[in-house]
Parts: sequence; C-alpha cells; structure tokens
Amino acid sequence: MRRSLGLVITTLTATTLLTGCGLRDLGDDKGSAASPLPSVSETFPLKAPLPKGKPLDGEAKVQPVPSPDPADASAVARAWLTTAYTYDTAYDSSPQDANLRALGYLTDGQAEVERSYRPGAGSGAAWATWAEHKAWTTVEITADEDDQGPGGNPTASYRTFSVDGKAHGRDGWTGAGPQLTAVVQLAMTGPGAWKVAGVTVIPAATPPGPAPGASAATSPSPSTPAP
Repeated sequence: MRRSLGLVITTLTATTLLTGCGLRDLGDDKGSAASPLPSVSETFPLKAPLPKGKPLDGEAKVQPVPSPDPADASAVARAWLTTAYTYDTAYDSSPQDANLRALGYLTDGQAEVERSYRPGAGSGAAWATWAEHKAWTTVEITADEDDQGPGGNPTASYRTFSVDGKAHGRDGWTGAGPQLTAVVQLAMTGPGAWKVAGVTVIPAATPPGPAPGASAATSPSPSTPAP
C-alpha cells in the first residue's frame, strides 16, 4: 500500500490528499502552485525511528526506475506510481525506501519534503506479512477511462489511476499487494517537463471478516492480507 508524495500516501484507513493532511477539493488547485505534501510513507502508522533499507543489488526484485517522456503527464504519473509502490522487503525497511527511489518524478519542493521525512517503525500488518516472506511487490497501473477528476490548464494537470498490486514471497507465498485508486496532480516545471506535485489516494475497500459462527472455510485466506 504506498507509498509518499507530496508525495505521500497517508493512512490507508481513509481517503487522503498527499498535498495535505486532509482531503480537499482538487478543483481549488487549478492555476495555482501545489503546496508541500507530507511523505507518502504516512500510508502506514509510524512509531519508533526506522533505519534505511539496504542498497539494491543484482538479487533485488525491484525493476529499474522507468524513464518516461517528461512531456507526457500520464507517463510521468505512471512512472511515479510504479516506482513508489514497488517494494522488495528483503532490502527495503519501509515504504519510504521506494519513495526515495521515486524522487526524480517530483517537483523540487516535494522532493525536499520526501528527503527530509523520517519514517518510524510499524509499517502496518501488510508490510509485516510481506517482510515475513521476504516478498517483493509488482503493480499493474490502469488509467480510469471515466475520470471525473478536475480539469487542468497549461501548467497543471490531473490523472486518475487504479493500482493493483501483488506480493511474491521468496518462499513461494503470494498475496495481495498495494490496492488503491490515485488522483495524481502534476505541475509543469519547465518547457515540456511535468512533475508530480500531489496525489489523492483512495484505498481499496477491505473485504469484511466472516460473520460470527462462520466456518473456517469461509474465512479470508491468510495468504492475502489487506494492504
């Protein structure tokens, strides 16, 4: 469940805006510069300080950071989402490690927010399950063809995507990965150069637990924890 941007994904228990601690009308941003956002790592409850992860090497399952056409706002948004939500728990100590790999897609202000963010321990039950299996995540990014988000102008644009993630354990286990809908706010930072300035994240609904007295056969599989 991701990551950070303005960038910052806030707690997955509610819809939140990476450009602030609460959801606001994206229409208010038309024609205005985005304000600094909190870190996407806030997707998870944070407690004690957490050390940085290990540098990736040839054994890491994380794919190379994409190099999208900076003039293509949709491609930039997809690249950030892919990078920020792709983890390898054998190397990453928290979602923040992936957020830092995605700095190149952020506006200067948002990149500085991300660099200065200090995550804490306790990245959530899903992360703990992934780490137990030394899992890595892969994500499928799908554009919302019925996008009803705010419009844009020559210097500000918005894109809506769904993120469907899967987790793959090194022990053969598989489970759910990041699951969410993201409205990505982009800003033109130079001639033909789009950068991510903020993201509104709507976590996927968590399936309800079994009714009292239900048999074990009807219980959700422990191999697919909710993000």
